[in-house]
Amino acid sequence: MRVQILAVGTHGDVLPMVAIGVELVRRGHAVTLVAPAPFTGLAARAGLAFYPLCTQAEYDRLLGTHDLWRPWRGAQIMLAAVAAMAEPAYRWIASEQATGGGVVVTSTLGLGARVAQDKLALPIVMVHVTPFLMESRYAPPRLPGLPLPRLLPARFRHWIGRGADRYVIDPSALPGLNAFRTTLDLPPVRRLRHWWNLAPTLILMFPRWYAPPQPDWPTHALQVGFPVADRFGDAAELSEDLAAFLRSGSAPLVFTYGSGMRRGRPFFKTAREICDRMGCRGILLAPQAGQVPPDLPPHIIHVPYAPLAALLPHAAALIHHGGIGTVAQGLAAGIPQLVVPVAFDHFDEARRLIELGVGASLSRRRFSPDRGARALHRLLNSPSVSEACTSLRIKSAASDGVRDACDAIERVGGL
Repeated sequence: MRVQILAVGTHGDVLPMVAIGVELVRRGHAVTLVAPAPFTGLAARAGLAFYPLCTQAEYDRLLGTHDLWRPWRGAQIMLAAVAAMAEPAYRWIASEQATGGGVVVTSTLGLGARVAQDKLALPIVMVHVTPFLMESRYAPPRLPGLPLPRLLPARFRHWIGRGADRYVIDPSALPGLNAFRTTLDLPPVRRLRHWWNLAPTLILMFPRWYAPPQPDWPTHALQVGFPVADRFGDAAELSEDLAAFLRSGSAPLVFTYGSGMRRGRPFFKTAREICDRMGCRGILLAPQAGQVPPDLPPHIIHVPYAPLAALLPHAAALIHHGGIGTVAQGLAAGIPQLVVPVAFDHFDEARRLIELGVGASLSRRRFSPDRGARALHRLLNSPSVSEACTSLRIKSAASDGVRDACDAIERVGGL
C-alpha cells in the first residue's frame, strides 16, 4: 500500500505523523512525508521519503512573527499561513495520485488534503492530536485568552466558540482557501471547523480518560491513545552531558516552551529564579540559546533538545507551554505539570490537567518566581497529586495510539 502523509505545523504536529509513517513502513508499506523543509533531516533519520512543503526561510519567518504568540492574533496568523499551504499540498497529492494512488493521511492543518478529497474523491484520513479541535455543546473546549467560568452553561460557552468561528477562525483561513477552491470549480467552505471533520476517516489521538467522547462528536470518529512520537525527534537518546547532569544530584525541574517558540526569554529567566528560590536543580530545554539567561549556575543546565520520554522519568516536575505532545509525555512519566499557556490549545490542555488532578496553571503575566515556586511546592508536596500522577502513568502505558491509528489506515487501504 502507498501512503502519503501530510504534516503541517511544528514538532508537536509533525512528530505524531512521523511515528505513524515509521510504523506503516515497518508493516511493509511505501510512505512519503510532506512537511515544512526544516523536517527534512528528521524524515531522513526516520527512513521516510520526503517532500518539502515550504522553505526553511518561510518557516522561520512565520515562527518569528511576534503576534503569533498572542492568543487570538496568533490563531489568525497561523490559519492564514496554513491556508496558503493548501495549494502546494494539493498539487503534490494530485501528482502522487496520478502516478499510483494510495491513502492520504493528514494532520489537522493539512487543508490541501481535504481539498483533494473534495476534488478527487480520495480516501482521506484526518488525524487530530488534541481534543481542542472537537467542538461540542456538552463539553466545549476552552478558548485561548477567554477564560469563561466553568459555571457558565456548556451551551453558552459553545455559542461563544461559534462566535470565534465567525470573527476569528473563518475570516483568517477561508478567503485564501476558498480563492484556491474556486480555481478548481469547488464550492466555498462555509465553516472551517465543520469542514475539516468531514474526512471519511477521522482519528482522534487522545484517550477517552483524557477527553471523554461527547454525544455530538462526529459518529465516524475513532478515538485512540496518545502517540508515542518524541523518539523520532532531533535526538533519540539523552546527550552525555545531560545524562551526567541527571546522575549528579536530585531530580530536576524541567522547563520547556515548545519547539516553535522564539520569544521565551522571560519564561526561562523566571525558570532560573524559581530554581534558585526553591533550591532545586533545573533543565532548560530551548532550541535557541538566545532565549536562555547567560552564565547559568552549576545546578541549572541548558539543553537544545532532549527526548522527553527518556528525560521526564528522571524529573520532579514539568513546566511548559501546554502543547498536547508535552502534556502526553508528562502524563506518561507520571510527574506533575505546571502550564504557562501561550495560545492555540494550551489553555484547554491546562484545564484538563487541573481537572485530572495532576497540574496547575499560571498565565504568562502571573508566572513570577514567587507564584511559580508556590504552585510547584503545592504540586510536589500533595499526596493526591502524586496518586493521580501514578494512576495516569499506568493508564498512559495501557494504550498504543500509533498502532491503533495504523490499523485504521490499513482498513482504509482495504487491508
